[in-house]
Amino acid sequence: MNAYEIIVRPVLTEKSYAGIQNKVYTFIVNKDATKIDIKNAVKEIFKVDVAKVNTINYKPTTKIQNTKAGRTKGKTASYKKAIVTLTEDSKPIEFFESLN
Repeated sequence: MNAYEIIVRPVLTEKSYAGIQNKVYTFIVNKDATKIDIKNAVKEIFKVDVAKVNTINYKPTTKIQNTKAGRTKGKTASYKKAIVTLTEDSKPIEFFESLN
């Protein structure tokens, strides 16, 4: 896998915005990626120094929806989220700087 296949997209929520000031960034990543793969991908794409990576696996949940045609049942998608902390002397990621 190359770096662009590992990092799927950034997570842009209120909680992730709060971490930007402390150089903590959140990404949705490939489910097969390890912490070392994620660390190397962030280094390669954004040219920053990574201190640590925390990952969370989200399992699908069942959703029931009531419609005019009756009840329908479905599942949400499963995904993996990575919380990346940069070193103190590292420069911030430029993509997130415009969001503050």
